Amino acid sequence: MLPLIVIAVLVLGACCVLWGIFVERRRYRLVRRRLNILPADAPGPITVLHLSDLHFVRHDPGKAAFIAGLPPADVTVVTGDFLAEPEAVETTVAAVRTARGRLASWFVLGSNDYYAPRPLNYFAYFRGARRPRHAKRGRPDDLIAQLVADGWQDLTNVRRDVELNGSRIELLGLDDAHIARHDLRVAPRRAPDRFGFAVMHSPDSAPEAAALGYDLMVAGHTHGGQVCLPITGALVTNCSLPARLVSGLVRMGGSVMNVSPGLGTSKYAPFRFFCRPEVTMLDLYPRTGGLPSREAEPLD
Repeated sequence: MLPLIVIAVLVLGACCVLWGIFVERRRYRLVRRRLNILPADAPGPITVLHLSDLHFVRHDPGKAAFIAGLPPADVTVVTGDFLAEPEAVETTVAAVRTARGRLASWFVLGSNDYYAPRPLNYFAYFRGARRPRHAKRGRPDDLIAQLVADGWQDLTNVRRDVELNGSRIELLGLDDAHIARHDLRVAPRRAPDRFGFAVMHSPDSAPEAAALGYDLMVAGHTHGGQVCLPITGALVTNCSLPARLVSGLVRMGGSVMNVSPGLGTSKYAPFRFFCRPEVTMLDLYPRTGGLPSREAEPLD
């Protein structure tokens, strides 16, 4: 009897691994969320397409086709980790070209854009903070130059005042806090009467941005945990946030953050389990009073 149980467990485990590698990591979906978060006197809604952690390799036609089929948005934001390998810069720029926003296209980079990824023992994530490792530099300059030439705006450690559809916005972009490239000296608000929008790769910067009064924050990096269990959820977060905040809409005081589970994975860990790859469309509407309200609808 015991050998049969052992065999059944091994077969079930193998099926889960095969599902995670060949099925779930390619089950891309769009989730649409409505946020009544803009100032009450905002002239109209703004649609924001939030992509993150694309992790493109040189030949990635399925992911590129999914992005090409996304609905248009007023603003498109990519919160870093475009690349799974430096050689994929040209593939990535071509793939995101179709997703550019009608009014603006913004991006920040993540660690995988600055450095060539290397194999890593997954169980190292359970040890919490990891020691710095020597890594080969990637092609961040080429990536930035080609994206900017294509009409994207680089938000690396900048604060700007912008207007979208008549709405006045104070925009903050922060580099990757996971590798200590963020510069919080640019973060303090100078126009608190404007709607505050903060863009970052790692949500490690979110508590500071929320404390400074930014109304909406978007981040990625966590992959939603990438490997989750039906009851306990994400096993690891790869950031300072608790596991329950690893994906989706998160409220921090009077601020709201959308943490994207991302579309890709490291090419050395091509596996997802109970954590589908995802793009988010945020429909921003004027608030009707009180704290921002929210609704969500997955669109498979």
